Amino acid sequence: MAEKKVNEVYDLKGDDVQRAYYDDWARSYDQELVDLDYRTPGRCAAALSATGLAKDAPILDFACGTGLSGKALADAGYTVIDGTDISEGMLDEARKLGVYRDLHVGVVGHEPDIPPDTYQAISAVGAISPGAAPATYLTTCLHALPKGGHMVVSFNEHIEDDPTYQQTLDKVIETGMAELISSEYGDHLPGRGTKSWVHVLRRL
Repeated sequence: MAEKKVNEVYDLKGDDVQRAYYDDWARSYDQELVDLDYRTPGRCAAALSATGLAKDAPILDFACGTGLSGKALADAGYTVIDGTDISEGMLDEARKLGVYRDLHVGVVGHEPDIPPDTYQAISAVGAISPGAAPATYLTTCLHALPKGGHMVVSFNEHIEDDPTYQQTLDKVIETGMAELISSEYGDHLPGRGTKSWVHVLRRL
């Protein structure tokens, strides 16, 4: 069942369809990802920590889902974490963890409204990819960061199906919007034998 759900998200079309799907999946999501040995949240939190970001720096967990990514940040020592997601069902589960300062529902079909210079870092774990947010949201998130702010973003193998994700990453680096300070390829879902890239960007 877990593998079926993970596969189906990449075929969803439309924000409302995605939201309804994740609302329905919310209660079993964590256990199903745990069963597949989901490693990317921990890898992203470790990569962000390696930048030297202060543990009390405010972080936005973008498209946080049920909070697996926020829990990984909290386990890494971060204490000021907000989350946003388009699925209220997912946020209901995230709220139970007690690791978030604030959680809010994103507006379906609209660019995320992130107050500029509010966060020192943004974490997007499996959030900006086919089956989730469009590639343009990478730029949107970076625009919200102050100079020197960090963003950690993961890309799994499905970005190979849509070149706009890698192209957008390349563009923000080539135009001087951000610099790539680390990039690591490693385990994503070992239960499926899949890998992911974890990239850390610094806003210029």
